[in-house]
Amino acid sequence: MIRIAVVDDDSISIEQLKEYLMQYQRERSQELCVVTFSDGDEIVENYKAEYDIILLDIEMRFMDGMTAASVIRKSDPEVIIIFITNMAQYAINGYTVNATDYVLKPVSYFSFSQSLDKAIGRINKKVKNFIAVGVKGGTVKLYVSDICYIESQGHRLIFHTRSEEYVTFATMKEAEERLKDSDFFRCNKGCLLNLAYVDSVQNDCVIINGESIAISRGRKKEFMEELTNYLGGAM
Repeated sequence: MIRIAVVDDDSISIEQLKEYLMQYQRERSQELCVVTFSDGDEIVENYKAEYDIILLDIEMRFMDGMTAASVIRKSDPEVIIIFITNMAQYAINGYTVNATDYVLKPVSYFSFSQSLDKAIGRINKKVKNFIAVGVKGGTVKLYVSDICYIESQGHRLIFHTRSEEYVTFATMKEAEERLKDSDFFRCNKGCLLNLAYVDSVQNDCVIINGESIAISRGRKKEFMEELTNYLGGAM
């Protein structure tokens, strides 16, 4: 089951999205659980990381979607955020909150279903994707979606995950090979980033979970291209 939150201060828009979700559920045979909120402040109050996808209007009366997304990201780096907006220029900064996509109002079912296909495909991929890492005393199973970034120190690699760090003896080249089909990018000689955890890009640094990591000059252009592709063109 895919858990979806719909956040919009327009009741007509909410009803339309609910109808689209029910149509999508019938056509794709995909079970959905849908919860609605009438403003950004409603979803962030006592927020729990229990949704797979949040459909988030940008312009709302009490708390706009960009602000709500920023609050949500502090406790939930995994949830997929799709902005629903009638002004494209409000969505182009979606990379600052790691938005996956945006859909323009008036929302057509075709564009909406395409966006959902991409989001659910990413969710299904994350569920199954993990690697085994040899550590002192044994082996740990790390889900790729939990790895924030990998740091190289001499002959060691440090896997920085959402909860803790794991040290293993391996090369960065080996890590790149194992994660080549995932959304990772080597931003400098000693750091391999999970694009899902990029909070922002500031000058020649990328911010991940509040940490600043340098982007080498020769990789900056390619990194921005990869980030744009990952975000589904939302930049």
